[in-house]
Amino acid sequence: MSSDVIERIHKALDGVSDPELHRPLPELGMVQSVEFIDGVAAITILLTISGCPMRDRLQKDISDSLEPITEVKSLDLTFGVMNEEQRNAVKKLLNGGREKFIPFAQPDSLTRVIGIASGKGGVGKSSVTANLAVAAAQKGLKVGILDADIYGHSIPRLMGIVGVRPTAIDQTFIPVETFGVKVVSMEMFKPERSDAVAFRGPMLHKVLEQLLSDAYWGDLDLLLLDLPPGTGDIAISLGQLLPASEIIVVTTPQIAAAEVSERAGRIAHQLKQHIIGVIENMSDSACNKCGEPIAIFGTGGGLETAKHLSSLVGADVALIGQIPFAPALREGGDIGQPIVISDPTCPASEAFAAIVEKITLRPKSLVGVRLSVS
Repeated sequence: MSSDVIERIHKALDGVSDPELHRPLPELGMVQSVEFIDGVAAITILLTISGCPMRDRLQKDISDSLEPITEVKSLDLTFGVMNEEQRNAVKKLLNGGREKFIPFAQPDSLTRVIGIASGKGGVGKSSVTANLAVAAAQKGLKVGILDADIYGHSIPRLMGIVGVRPTAIDQTFIPVETFGVKVVSMEMFKPERSDAVAFRGPMLHKVLEQLLSDAYWGDLDLLLLDLPPGTGDIAISLGQLLPASEIIVVTTPQIAAAEVSERAGRIAHQLKQHIIGVIENMSDSACNKCGEPIAIFGTGGGLETAKHLSSLVGADVALIGQIPFAPALREGGDIGQPIVISDPTCPASEAFAAIVEKITLRPKSLVGVRLSVS
């Protein structure tokens, strides 16, 4: 009788996944022992690290999984900690048996990697990245953000996770998840949030490589990289580390800003990256009193950038969206509440949703594209 119940308990635990790794507990080697005596299920679970932040969540999930087993009257759950050998086995499992590598650079990767670029700062590139990611997650996609702006990282603030540290398993860490989006930023690894990052070129390349390879991202449909402004080391490193990555150029309607933003598209073209299109941020917004459009930051910058980039690459680079200027967009960034969450029906949120629809479709033909055949 007890052996039958123990077998059913094991089967129930097969349906319980680690909240961060999203793999079944038995597959990760976390179930150390299961016993059943006089209606009591005694289970020992090995955590990857001591003080695991998901301990309470695990306890609830395990308890819920045993409810259908009527013979189990109570649960005696004990938590232990994996030794180094067991943790190494988990890391090996997560990496598919391979040594440290960038999963998105592998030929079998199905993740679409898109860099959000601009030629200059202050165009709202990070706000666009955060809201596009959350809007894509709302549509059911598995989404990640890599805050690749090593010096001026702002994604944690925009996503409401300031001061949150990722769970680490030795040299592997789990991205912080919020609003259904997995997030990694340099800010998460600084001793103090106010500390400045002072790295030269070679170090920037190494940091980007580590953030891509040391994180366990899981299966993503879409990875957005919030790139630093300009055409420097990180832009070049992205093209080298992830040659299949694509680029979206963000500008404002101001012609002077558009001329600078165009350079981000030019460096992407030189690195053989596909330019998806141009997003014009801070576009015309409706007057609160009369409803007439107000062009606070001028007009035409997005179309001008798209036109010049189309001429450069010899193909159509479209203006894929115009985000109207909205104070709520800025306010949401300050409090860590993307506008697509706080006000999903406003014009800015609708613009983000429309852009996601466009970028998740692949208008490009595969004709002429090199395919890996083994």
